[in-house]
This record gives sequence, C-alpha cells and structure tokens, in this order.
Amino acid sequence: MSSSRHIAIIGGGPAGLMAAEAAAGAGAQVHVYDQKPTLARKFLMAGKSGLNITHSEAHETFLSRYGASADRLRPFLDAFGPKDVTAWMDGLETEWFTGSSGRIFPKAMKASPLLRRWVARLTDMGVTFHMRHRWIGWSHGTLTFTREGVPVTARPDAVILAMGGASWRRLGSDGEWAPVLGEAGIALAPFRPSNVGFDVAWSEHFIGRHGGEPVKPVALHVNNDIVRGEFVVTRHGIEGSAVYTVSSALVDQLTETGTTTLILDLLPDLTLGEIEDRLARPRGKQSLSNHMRKVLNLTGVKAGMLRELTPPEVMTDTKAIARSLKALPVPIAAARPMDEAISTAGGVAWEALDERLMLRALPRVYCAGEMIGWDAPTGGYLITACLATGRAAGLAAAQPE
Repeated sequence: MSSSRHIAIIGGGPAGLMAAEAAAGAGAQVHVYDQKPTLARKFLMAGKSGLNITHSEAHETFLSRYGASADRLRPFLDAFGPKDVTAWMDGLETEWFTGSSGRIFPKAMKASPLLRRWVARLTDMGVTFHMRHRWIGWSHGTLTFTREGVPVTARPDAVILAMGGASWRRLGSDGEWAPVLGEAGIALAPFRPSNVGFDVAWSEHFIGRHGGEPVKPVALHVNNDIVRGEFVVTRHGIEGSAVYTVSSALVDQLTETGTTTLILDLLPDLTLGEIEDRLARPRGKQSLSNHMRKVLNLTGVKAGMLRELTPPEVMTDTKAIARSLKALPVPIAAARPMDEAISTAGGVAWEALDERLMLRALPRVYCAGEMIGWDAPTGGYLITACLATGRAAGLAAAQPE
C-alpha cells in the first residue's frame, strides 16, 4: 500500500538508513536528520578492519546470541535475518563471502563502497538528507533541531529515532538523547559498556615484551560458558573478539561485586592429563622455559602470561603448572571506559515499546537500532539487528493511521 506520509528519521546509521529505505519503499516522504556532516560514521569505522555484517549460522543459533532480548527481536529477525541481509547486499551489487568462522563480509572488506551504493539508492528513492542537524527534542509537538546554532523545526506525520547508543562519541553515538526521552516519561535502562576491553594490572616488564601481541588459540571461561578464540594484550589490559564475547558477563560481575576474574585456558587443544604427562618427561639440564617450549610449544606471550600471573612457588611443581595452564586466573580491575566500547547495552527499555517499536507514551514515534536496550556480541549480530529493527520501524511508520 502506498503512503504519502512524511517521515522524519533522526540518525543516519544502519538502523536509520534501513528505516528510510523501508519507509520510502512504502511510498512515504522521508527526511533523514543527522548531527554529523556525513552519514554512518560508526558503520564506516567498524568496516575499517573488515565489515562483519552478519553471520551464516543456523537461524535459531543466531537468535540465541541476543540472550534475554531474543524473544523481543525474533519477529524482526525472522522478517529480515542473515539471508535477507545477503540478498540486500546482492541488490546493492555488493559481493560477499563467508569466512571460516561463519562470519559474512563484503568482498571489499570495508563499508564505504556499500554505503555509497546504499545512499545513491536512497537518493533515487526520494530520501532527503539533512546533515549537521542536532536533535534537541520537541516543542509543542514539533521536532526541534539546531544547525550550526540556528534553530530548525519539522512537523512530520511520524518520527523514527535511530540515534545509536553511548559509545564512540566523536562518531556521533553519544547517548545525549537519553535525558530528552527520560523527561518525556520514557522508561530507560542505564547505559553500560558492551563488547569492551578490560583493565589488567600488567607489569611494565610484561607490557614491554608482549604489549600488542595476540594470544591464540585460547579458551575463556566465564560462569559456565566457554569461548574459544583470541584476544590482544594491551597496555591497559585485554581486548579482542573472544574478550568481547564474554564482556557482558564480566561487566555484570563487576557491577555486582566491583571485581572479577577471567579464567583462561592457554592450551585448549590439550587436556590437563596430556599437559601433565608432557611436563613429566625428563628435561635434564634444560631450563623450565625450554622444556615447556619443546614439550608444549609454549612460547612468547603465552609463556610470559603464565609467569606474569602465576605465583613463583607454583612454577616449581609441574602438576601445579599444568593446572595453571588450563585455568589461569586473570584478575580484572575494571571495564574500559564506555566511549571505547564497540557497543553499549541499555537505552530505551523494551516495556516502553509496543510490538511495532512505537513508544507507548509517544504515539507515532518509533525506535530502532542500538538505542533500544538489547545487547549482542560482535560477529554480525549488532549490525543485523540494527538493520532488522530499522526496517520494521520504517514499515510501521509508513502505514496510514
């Protein structure tokens, strides 16, 4: 059904742009407002190291990655899931491939070519873009923006809010919309960092030798979960894909107790018994370091981490060393600052939204993307849910009253 509705979308990231595509496709007049001079800055930054846009795993497994929000996100991801994302890329003449881990990337391995084609398509569909417009709220039912200090107003038939979370402020995702919605009576969950690194009190000696090095393969144990992968040693602590996968649980523990410990398996391909047997082999006059290098292939940052985090008395007992290699405690001091996080949890609470993503307290105002209080690990889950909720909000907003 065509629509002549005037839709204002605030936020020019993936959720906002997909909302624009859906609403314009339904015949609406669409205007996208963004506070930055260019669109989708966080999307472009995420794509600099390879744009992981979605994942190829089974649909139910994919849905499970969203944890407590899986049921609320299900209808949107059922309607626009990973297969729909790849079909959408095909429509934008963007070639893609599936990596060995099941993650899906554009062949160009960056976001800029896809974004250029996407914006060109939206422009052809009649979408109008208003850059350098910072939204400051409503005045007597009218949207109010400032553009270089000058007030600008708009009075659309419906509004879609897609302003992101509260990380990477310099790219536009600053969370400053939260007080505006809070004053309007919208239920909000506090922001907290997600997909974030953590502080570990490394010695200067360890950092001097191993700072910046990847640690792989390893297995991380948090609660009853085990995650295999890799991470990087930083001057402040640890970061990287495996750490991000368990970051939500670690942040929960830090919030509850102020401290937590990550259990690290440095040799996930060997059992405890196999390690004990290998360490028990005669080593003659070899140093312990050389012995572990020969029988366990333990070198570099892994060997350094074992010595950094293991009491000296343990290093005299091969069985105790084996236990440390399989369950090395890494004391976590704190999460890195929220602005360093890849994403944030918190935002508009699910109970504030109806099944069409409309704010119950503000008729004809919809939300999409990361500003809703769901959470997900990296691996294509974040972008896919932003696209799916953006599409749903765009279609809903374009429907006649």
